[in-house]
Amino acid sequence: MRRTSAAAVATLTAAALALSACGRDNGGGAGSSETAKDISSGKATGTLTVWAMGNEGDILPDLMKDFEAANPGVKVNVTAIPWDSAHDKFTTAITAGTTPDAAMVGSTWMGEFAGLDALDPVPPSIDTSAYFEGAQKTNEVNGTNYGVPWYVETRLIFYRTDLAKKAGVTEAPKDWEGLKSMAKAMQDKAGAKFGMGFQAGGQGSWQSIMPFAWSDGAKLTKDDGKAYNFDSPEMLEAVKYYQSYFTDGISDKAAPAQPTTEPDFKSGRVPMFISGPWMMSAVEKVGVKKDQYDVMPVPAKTTSSSFVGGSNFAVFKKSKNRDSAWKLVQWLSDPKVQAKWYGMSTDLPSVKSAWDDPALSGDPKLKKFGTALETAQAPPSFPTWEQAVAGFDTEMEKVTKQGADPAAALKSAQQQAESVGTGQ
Repeated sequence: MRRTSAAAVATLTAAALALSACGRDNGGGAGSSETAKDISSGKATGTLTVWAMGNEGDILPDLMKDFEAANPGVKVNVTAIPWDSAHDKFTTAITAGTTPDAAMVGSTWMGEFAGLDALDPVPPSIDTSAYFEGAQKTNEVNGTNYGVPWYVETRLIFYRTDLAKKAGVTEAPKDWEGLKSMAKAMQDKAGAKFGMGFQAGGQGSWQSIMPFAWSDGAKLTKDDGKAYNFDSPEMLEAVKYYQSYFTDGISDKAAPAQPTTEPDFKSGRVPMFISGPWMMSAVEKVGVKKDQYDVMPVPAKTTSSSFVGGSNFAVFKKSKNRDSAWKLVQWLSDPKVQAKWYGMSTDLPSVKSAWDDPALSGDPKLKKFGTALETAQAPPSFPTWEQAVAGFDTEMEKVTKQGADPAAALKSAQQQAESVGTGQ
């Protein structure tokens, strides 16, 4: 389930294949750690050019009025960019040396852009420990932070509480077996056509599978974080479990990339699915009452963990106004500003302390997303991630739709990833 306007998802799927960037062995870039220069005290001044994508790009100018009011000597010009052309626009600008001062950057693009030596390291005065760790990790390339999380999202399991009660389930399951039993009971006792709305492979399906793998302790890298690791025992266990929903008829083999629609959830045809916080308003809009559904964390094998997405904010090395650009990033990270941005956009704060705001802490469902963000994880910041995971997604479609052997599929995904390399 995805909101098309959200960079939380477009971050991962906007570019079909990200360009492979070669790392540098010295002189900065993705091949070595860099020492960042700090910013000056005082207010921002001068003119700033900022790029932002999707809905965020459309409404960011309204927020910039507050920044300009707090810094009377600065003018911020925001360019809104469609997600489907954003990646190419960035890479073209990097090659031509015409990048903006600062920009919203997809989290899976950080490794690539750092590898192209395009991003400026985060100044020491910006405290990176203020952000959710999983989200901040998406900005780290070879030990250097090249940006900060602007906003975040994670995935939980949505379920119809009224139908769960009809199915004899009164408490959210804590393990994999309990979740599958609940989904089957939704079919057998509550009239569901499919108990769980999982994506049947294809582009982006890794986002649904990895929460189970991470909850079993899987790691996407090996060799001290220098290589892909798609065929680990933990990954195999998760893929076998995921496949069983399709082989047992609990999930739909013919499901498209968006396996559950809001009407499906309302009618009870598919009363369970994994998605992000934006689906709360979406299902309520079609008539699902607040007390008819709830969200729960992905059940754990070891420790519950889900996918962390969202978008980062970074400053480019070619910035003509670096000092003020980082002051803008710092301002966007203020907890009060983050809370206001949530009110404008429904984008969840990346700064942990911003979750103390009543608008977030007072909503019990939203609070569960905040708790999940504390253990949520992201893919590695390799420049070639989009290429490597495309092979994984293709193999997963064979697993779900054709009943292919999970071990053979993961071996093939690993071989494809190794042929692509990490780009570092």
